[in-house]
Amino acid sequence: MSEMKTRLMPKLLIVEDDAGLQRQLRWAYEGYEIFAAADREEALALVRAEEPAVVTLDLGLPPDPDGTTEGFATLAAILQLRPDTKVIVASGHGAHDSMLRAIEMGAWDFYRKPIDIDALGLIVSRAFHVHALEAENRRLAERVEAGAVLGGMITGSPEMLKVTRTIERVAGADVSVMLLGASGTGKELLARGLHDASKRKGNFVAINCAAIPETLLESELFGHEKGAFTGAVKTTEGKIELANKGTLFLDEVGDIPLPLQVKLLRFLQERVIERIGGRQAIPVDTRIVCATHQNLDAMVAEGRFREDLYYRLAEIVVRIPSLAERPGDAGLLARHFLKKYAAQMHSAARSFAPDALAAIDGWGWPGNVRELENRVKRAVIMADGKSIAAADLDLATADAAPINLKAAREGADRKAIRHALARAEGNISSTAKLLGISRPTLYDLMKAYDLQP
Repeated sequence: MSEMKTRLMPKLLIVEDDAGLQRQLRWAYEGYEIFAAADREEALALVRAEEPAVVTLDLGLPPDPDGTTEGFATLAAILQLRPDTKVIVASGHGAHDSMLRAIEMGAWDFYRKPIDIDALGLIVSRAFHVHALEAENRRLAERVEAGAVLGGMITGSPEMLKVTRTIERVAGADVSVMLLGASGTGKELLARGLHDASKRKGNFVAINCAAIPETLLESELFGHEKGAFTGAVKTTEGKIELANKGTLFLDEVGDIPLPLQVKLLRFLQERVIERIGGRQAIPVDTRIVCATHQNLDAMVAEGRFREDLYYRLAEIVVRIPSLAERPGDAGLLARHFLKKYAAQMHSAARSFAPDALAAIDGWGWPGNVRELENRVKRAVIMADGKSIAAADLDLATADAAPINLKAAREGADRKAIRHALARAEGNISSTAKLLGISRPTLYDLMKAYDLQP
């Protein structure tokens, strides 16, 4: 086997003073890079040098091979060096008491001697799987903390990650993109992320079509020449020109009046504009990204939005899920906003009380991320101490239960696991403790419901 292939394998450390059993364990495992140690000093040296994901540890180590003192000391030292390492403890000495003490100290699992190689192999395999899941979750959390998710979007939900991956894929293509979603779901943030991920070097220019009076919207978009109308004291470039070589984000595009839709369509077809009061055709290379919370299909059917313009704007359509459709994201975003506003306002608030976390998980968030941000900002101002309570968020929950008992139970299980995973930031051990179940039981439930940290 090549050295490169070996180095790509997950690392397993066997700590066992019995040379015969050590050789047996070495040969029993396939698909791992195996290291072995016979005492504490050798084991800790390998933990420092190789950083194994999983360790099997015999508690009966020299100079106390007939007891457990040295084994427990080795367990404590390994977990101090590498808290994320999954240590599987094996012992025949007072097995029940040793098991309780090992788990209390932080061991991942316990196995009673004499060792059954096949059964221990299953435990080792599961330990590697959980270690990999937790490592991936930490990588995602680090990306979020560093703002590396598209456009600074903070999410851990599969639904929203799918949206960001779609936008990353279309960022390099010269196509118009339409973002559909409710107010407050982060459409402008995603549009800016699309621009940043593209190769366009010009400006990102945003305009809210619903916030500008109809009489001024044409001037805002296309600009005007000096003297074109009363008050036009100088020539002014419009938003389309300002976004040359860049991206123009048309928020609430459904509010553009029909006469102006015709002019926008002409620009999309010919890629030239004329300022109000001007006669010169000005070529502009800008990418259009638009967004709306309205049903444009219905507006087209009713004649309130041009069908030809719709198809020009909707070359790629991306539907953005509401916050209620993004399990776990409410808690993740709440912690982000708490950190942000506590620093801005020099507040002592640093965490959420259990009732606040439960209220955040249970609320429907009709105003989406914008509502969540406003409530957390208000809570940071109103909180008296270091912890924010549900009352500070002004939240109350009232969930309707499904009629079918099996569906209700499965739904409750899924919701509880997802919320616990979010609250524990993906740490499997902490999630199991929050739920009051064992790690193997949690792993089985996650597998049954197809859930990932």
